[in-house]
Amino acid sequence: MTIKYSAPTNEAELLKRAWAIAGLTFAEVAEVFQLIVPESLNRYKGWVGHLIEIALGATAGSKAERDFQSLGIELKTLPIDKNGKILETTFVSLAPLTQTTGLIWETSHVRYKLAKVLWIPVEGSRDVPLALRRIGSPILWQPNAEQERLLKRDWEELMDYIILGRVQEIDATLGEVLQLRPKAANSRALTTGINERGETIKTLPLGFYLRKQFTQMILQNYLER
Repeated sequence: MTIKYSAPTNEAELLKRAWAIAGLTFAEVAEVFQLIVPESLNRYKGWVGHLIEIALGATAGSKAERDFQSLGIELKTLPIDKNGKILETTFVSLAPLTQTTGLIWETSHVRYKLAKVLWIPVEGSRDVPLALRRIGSPILWQPNAEQERLLKRDWEELMDYIILGRVQEIDATLGEVLQLRPKAANSRALTTGINERGETIKTLPLGFYLRKQFTQMILQNYLER
């Protein structure tokens, strides 16, 4: 039976837990919480995030709220290689494809999720066995004015495609720091969208993702402090 922490009651407690697992391997943390480390992530894509959530006492699970709702903090893992290079884009939230009237950046779900983030770097190189990969030092981050400007600009550009019914024209090349990509188990997992004539269509659900160069900048800024 998996051992679970209660949610941290304040920011200091959350950071204390995050620093407590920094430097440990996935196997060492999994043993504490009586979890089995899979051989690979091929069939267990979200396992690392799940491990960190349990170790820190995150409460959101699959719900759309922040991972530490009472603290206003979102939790994100950052897979990196041995040279500190970010290996993956970071999922933020699903994009609204209908009922978009009146949506603005200031009240968007993307801004809500990225208001304050606890980044946990994790070893992601595939040549290192999953059990032996280590957890890095936590980074508590809030976007500065320039980062927010970039995020807002991309969000507004990408949302214009959705609002104008040009969802079929969206591809991963759009956006400097934020992109829209299909977020579905397979090509049959369709949702409802709107075309240029305002008609309802079936299309793939889309998710907002942070590009690797943006999270690399966050990591670099932390290391240079």
